[in-house]
Amino acid sequence: MSGSSQLVLPTSTSLHRLLNMPGALLDTTMDQLRTLLTVHETRSALRAARALGREQSSVQKQLDTLNRNFVQLCGEPLVVKQGRGKDVLFTATGESLVELARETLAEWLDGIHECRRKLGTTVTVGTTRYMLDTLAKAWHHVADEFRERDVDLKVVHIRTKDIWAKLETREVDVVCGSVVTHAGAGWERPEFEVIEWRRGGLALLTNLPETVVGDRVRVPQLRSVPLVVPGAGLIAEFLRGWFGPDYRQGLEIAAEIDEIQYGISLLRSNLVQGAMIVTSGLGVVASNNELREGGGLRVVELADDSLERLVGVFARTDELAKHPADHPLSLLWTAFKAEAPRP
Repeated sequence: MSGSSQLVLPTSTSLHRLLNMPGALLDTTMDQLRTLLTVHETRSALRAARALGREQSSVQKQLDTLNRNFVQLCGEPLVVKQGRGKDVLFTATGESLVELARETLAEWLDGIHECRRKLGTTVTVGTTRYMLDTLAKAWHHVADEFRERDVDLKVVHIRTKDIWAKLETREVDVVCGSVVTHAGAGWERPEFEVIEWRRGGLALLTNLPETVVGDRVRVPQLRSVPLVVPGAGLIAEFLRGWFGPDYRQGLEIAAEIDEIQYGISLLRSNLVQGAMIVTSGLGVVASNNELREGGGLRVVELADDSLERLVGVFARTDELAKHPADHPLSLLWTAFKAEAPRP
């Protein structure tokens, strides 16, 4: 045998392709694909950054990396800037890769969920901060059986703006939270089951005098009130429902906040003069002087006969339908029903 001979191991075509994949493709992450899809949906890096809760520079860096890699792989970038203030343009390659990315992420999410479902050993519940007590009450009904069957209850914090997305992508099995619905209407989303806890409206917390904002304000009057508003979440959904997706253009935004407590402190400091929309429950707490951060602020009724807040427990209709009564998800759902307020 010649000293220069090499042993060549036979490989299948599929293995050969895996071992010889381009480095630029291997460097592409699922997070980058998610960013690409978000930019495609929002048509700008800035709006995508807001949706993802990131800095615009972080989103732009990912786009630049994707463009550089796919110029190398395909011969053209995925996204082209159109100039300041204009929507981005997706190339033909970009549009094709967007569809591929959407299918790839959906298949992975569905596959992971199916593996978890088959095992039946974990139930994941997403809950907002104010619904933890609701989950705790339901948990008492199933805790012993879950422990006996070695079923894990996984609890994750979820924000209102993410409720539908987390359910649709099957990252959670159940959500305890609040959503916006039409006032007095029945449940309008048949793809999701709901156990209603209560319905309610909104109120205003303000440091403005009564001569500027009276004791009762109707929704159209909000156009003339300087507002402290959150960038996303339940209140932002109300604003979109009242004034459309570009509501910021028709309102006087005194400040934009990330959390209610900061907004309350901001108004109490009088660094900003204005009003903040809050849930009616928080308004009641403030009016009873039980809100430590809200001392000195006035509660104003916000009258609205078009939208209301629905507090409840939500799950995918098809997911509940596929399980027998003794499945952990079915048991937990029954526990929620047992704890739900009676009409």
